[in-house]
Amino acid sequence: MVLGTASSVGKSTLVTALCRIAARRGLRVAPFKAQNMSNNAAVTADGGEIGRSTAVQAEAARMAPTVQMNPILIKPEGQMRSQIIVEGRPWRSLDARDFWQRKDLLWEVVTRNLDALRAQCDLVIAEGAGSPVELNLKPRDIVNARVATYAQARTLLVGDIDTGGIFAQLLGTLMLLEPEERALITGLVVNRFRGDPALFCDGIAILEQRSGLPVLGVVPWVDDLGLAEEDAVALERGPAPTGAGMTIAVLRLPAIANFDDVDPLAREPGVHVRYVDRPEEIAGAAAIILPGTKHTLAARRWLSERGFDAALASFPGAVVGICGGYQLLGERISDPLGIEGAGGDAPGLGLLPVETIFAAEKRTVQIEAHASAPWAQGAPLRGYEIHAGRTTGSAARPLSTITSRGGVQANEDDGHISADGRIWGCYIHGLFANQTFRRGWLSSLGWQGSGAEPSPDPYDRLADIVESAFGARHLDDLLTP
Repeated sequence: MVLGTASSVGKSTLVTALCRIAARRGLRVAPFKAQNMSNNAAVTADGGEIGRSTAVQAEAARMAPTVQMNPILIKPEGQMRSQIIVEGRPWRSLDARDFWQRKDLLWEVVTRNLDALRAQCDLVIAEGAGSPVELNLKPRDIVNARVATYAQARTLLVGDIDTGGIFAQLLGTLMLLEPEERALITGLVVNRFRGDPALFCDGIAILEQRSGLPVLGVVPWVDDLGLAEEDAVALERGPAPTGAGMTIAVLRLPAIANFDDVDPLAREPGVHVRYVDRPEEIAGAAAIILPGTKHTLAARRWLSERGFDAALASFPGAVVGICGGYQLLGERISDPLGIEGAGGDAPGLGLLPVETIFAAEKRTVQIEAHASAPWAQGAPLRGYEIHAGRTTGSAARPLSTITSRGGVQANEDDGHISADGRIWGCYIHGLFANQTFRRGWLSSLGWQGSGAEPSPDPYDRLADIVESAFGARHLDDLLTP
């Protein structure tokens, strides 16, 4: 198990690396995260929802993702309320107090799925969430030390040296663990070290002397890993650096969801993806993307309050909406059942001739399709859908035709594209992961990098870095089933 001293210290990335290292050793390995809070979701083959970071870890492990790997997913709908996904399906929407009171009921869900996963695999690598020593929350914790203790897992404790205070992070966390929890910690990991790790030899000695535990590895800072972020916290670290090339602006909508849809764009040479929340920040961009959101009507109000209505209407470049962003581009959005928050009805941006009505049934499914867009006519597409909205309107210019949903043959148009091809939207998450479609669209905007080589496999790159930082002996001890 991998525990961290806080949120965003690199637990998910380390689990991803260990999954690939174990898979390269021939082990049947699977990731596990009992409870995740994120609007970045993925869809399993049977239509279940899990955290996107867990699906990334499964891919690193060369396993198909399943709901057993992330049995509880919390999808925030606002500051105090979230939709709770249990074993891949919507369970109920609860405020924080109500969810807290139900945690004991969900522990059985956690243990049942962990037991099933362990029975199928040589090795399971579990991940905690946040800190394992939030003392006010610890009595009902179902994702950190309680999981490690239940499984009697060999446990790593990870701290982020880049944020400062690495000694207080690691030693303070160890001090606050219960004796039986601390006994499971086999070693410490110092993550995101900038510079020459030889300069931290004194630091390693201090940590080992004061903790009585080995420092298993000092993992360097790595730029541009190319992996999906677990949640929107990463977007708060500031905009991507700018320079020569093409800029694509992504609106930082409230309750933003599945924003990793744009990651493949950011990995292309000469393409800069910049998250924005003010109209003046879109100046000079070649395109604007409205990503998914867990609360479309709240996002609609946000756009009006920020002054984006006029800015988007007059924007000369491409305007794209994915899922919730697609709904926002239409003429009307209606949520009569209160599927998202209090529900309601509002005019959309009016940039596409479609309307959306939210239904009680949520569609979560993997799809295959063929593109109808002029820049990728007929190109095969793969992706997934997660939405409760049903969007209808003029389908004279669909973006694609879906040929399979969940392995069942289909023939259904999806999305809409304006007559000039400048404005378009659809429900397909993962659309830009399809290289022919992605590069065709970028080229239609004037991008010149279509002959560039694809990026190397990010999982093997990450695994190589962590393998070097840990060393063979420590990895042998950790990864032996």
